Amino acid sequence: MTQKNTFLPEHFINRELSWLEFNARVLEEAQDASNPLLERLKFLSIFSSNLDEFFMVRVAGLREQAFGGVAPQDIAADGIRSLGQLLKISKRTQQLVDQQYRCFNDSILPALAEQEIHILCEKDLSKDQRKIVNDFFHQRAFPILTPMAIDPSHPSPRFHNRGLYLGALLHRTSGLGPADLFAVVQLPLVLPRFVHVGQPGEPTFILLEDILASKLPELLGGYEIAHHASFRITRDMDVDLLEQESDDMLRAIETRLRARHHSEAVRLEIQSDIGRDLLNMLVGEEKLHLKHAVDGHSYSEAYYIDGMLDMTGLLELTRLVDSDHLREPPFRPRQPLGLRAHDDIFAEIADRDILLHHPFDSFDPVVQFIESAAKDPGVLAIKQTLYRTSGDSPIVRSLIKAAGNGKHVTALVELKARFDEANNIVWARQMERAGVHVVYGFMDMKTHCKLAMVVRQEGKKIRRYVHLGTGNYNPSTAKLYTDLGLFTSNKAIADDSTALFNFLTGYSQGYEWRKLIVAPQDLRRRTIELIDAQAERAKLEKKSRIFAKLNSLVDRKTIESLYRASQAGVPIDLVVRGICCLRPGLEGISENIQVHSIVDRFLEHSRIFVFGEGAKKQVFLSSADWMPRNFERRVEVMFPVEAPELQRRICEEIVPVYLEDNTRARKLLPSGSYTRVEISPDDIPHRSQSELLKIAKNLSASSNLPSGKDKKQRE
Repeated sequence: MTQKNTFLPEHFINRELSWLEFNARVLEEAQDASNPLLERLKFLSIFSSNLDEFFMVRVAGLREQAFGGVAPQDIAADGIRSLGQLLKISKRTQQLVDQQYRCFNDSILPALAEQEIHILCEKDLSKDQRKIVNDFFHQRAFPILTPMAIDPSHPSPRFHNRGLYLGALLHRTSGLGPADLFAVVQLPLVLPRFVHVGQPGEPTFILLEDILASKLPELLGGYEIAHHASFRITRDMDVDLLEQESDDMLRAIETRLRARHHSEAVRLEIQSDIGRDLLNMLVGEEKLHLKHAVDGHSYSEAYYIDGMLDMTGLLELTRLVDSDHLREPPFRPRQPLGLRAHDDIFAEIADRDILLHHPFDSFDPVVQFIESAAKDPGVLAIKQTLYRTSGDSPIVRSLIKAAGNGKHVTALVELKARFDEANNIVWARQMERAGVHVVYGFMDMKTHCKLAMVVRQEGKKIRRYVHLGTGNYNPSTAKLYTDLGLFTSNKAIADDSTALFNFLTGYSQGYEWRKLIVAPQDLRRRTIELIDAQAERAKLEKKSRIFAKLNSLVDRKTIESLYRASQAGVPIDLVVRGICCLRPGLEGISENIQVHSIVDRFLEHSRIFVFGEGAKKQVFLSSADWMPRNFERRVEVMFPVEAPELQRRICEEIVPVYLEDNTRARKLLPSGSYTRVEISPDDIPHRSQSELLKIAKNLSASSNLPSGKDKKQRE
């Protein structure tokens, strides 16, 4: 087969449109009546939350490029200009939002009612329920609410990002003030979005905005309510420190966070029956595009909603309803043998490499690793990267305790972790006060690798224990995300980890990596070398194979390398949860590439890479996706899994389960659209996450134990 050395724009899928198709797959889970009802509500909430972040970051960046003359950071491989992308995004988003509300109004609300779970309108309240609403309003809401008039002496408030507001047009009937007025009332976050109006144990609710709308005459006395509507504004919330110089990164980010409150609006969500005057006022105030012509098409940043605004609030409803039969069955993560609370975790890691697959394997051993190090008298030092962690983090508490016990503790805290900046600042300061040596990484790139190292005195020797992971040190998300982690005391990996921490804390460079593959130095280069090596094997008619499981595949150079490998005859299986700019199944380019996406109960977050087959295969795990930002603007690590037993677990237990999924997997077509994996009546249904749960339950005590030969290889 003749290889193409130059690939055309039509050989690639647009990044932003690919992301929207990922969110469409999330919406499909809400639309799927076979899912438990409260899980469907959860997926509607996730769909809305995902869309919020997409507008706050990606759409905000495109608007700057389209209307502010800012050069794109990553050139779109498909060649679509910023304005054209905005037009396509607006059109597809409108379609998806319409589907979301049809799903909620026509399917989920009736299904909730069948389960005696009711969300009532104000007009449908009984006499007793009206009394509950009146008591709630006067006792809880009224003292908190602050109606704000807008006129020359009362300038428009700065509407909060994603805040929910009631806007009203008023006509004065008595008292002071202008004859006509516009006023707004913000729905306070300290009040419940779903107000319980049923008897105890009876899941009957009314939305907070419906209560406040009915009480506007009391809030705005002396005025007639001519018209009112709920609205919500999304703002540009991307923090860009790449061009900002400061001798104190923490203060620089605090300053930038405050500036977010004054950032530009990028989207207006408003009730579909909005009056024209109210709409024009909001659009004009926020300088949004209502009918912007793009290539003969109309581009609008206003989204008309037929129902409750801000469906992220549905997550609150799932917590208020006590109906376990409407949820996924609960599960208990497996506690691996030798890594339980009463065991010596360091002796276990010294004996063998240990692989954890979360959430099927418990995250407790990772917490135990740091907790044990904090109190172990033999531990001299702890070094750890922290990107995102839970609010009351046991890992942060252990690092603080370790510093108090006189150990040398270094924490690399990534302050630029998007939307977690404020939380990270809080616990970074807590650790600093406790004596932890806190480092904030680099101004011009994020530290995204997941790495912890414990240095321990054992007799006359010092031994280092390392944990490397694909996900964050967050016990909460470890129950919701699939990730992999590796414990090892391998000397080469420990040497590399020491060098990496020296680079992060002191810019130390020039070290030659033995096991770890590190970005931005050489992750892209080595990834392409590994892909190209399989292409060379295929050309020589030797066995070849590539498997990659990622969150996103965007990097053009890597995609082109995969295309060349496909042209050489390498069978390539990709499991890409989210964005995929590679177009599979193109004649002469990518016939040998299959791409699947799995959206299910847990967020697929692990990154797994297998190059080759049999004894020649190489297995890696990583914190990095194949994206320009991961290769160029982040500190990332791809690390090998070398113990044969652990390789077998990944290649024979984990990877095949994902590839066999025919219930939650979607296949990417050459057109860029996705379709459910076809299954005939004779096929056995396979749901990867359910089968991985079963594997974890049935995993024998010996499955994580290498043979003596494996142990010898590690020395």
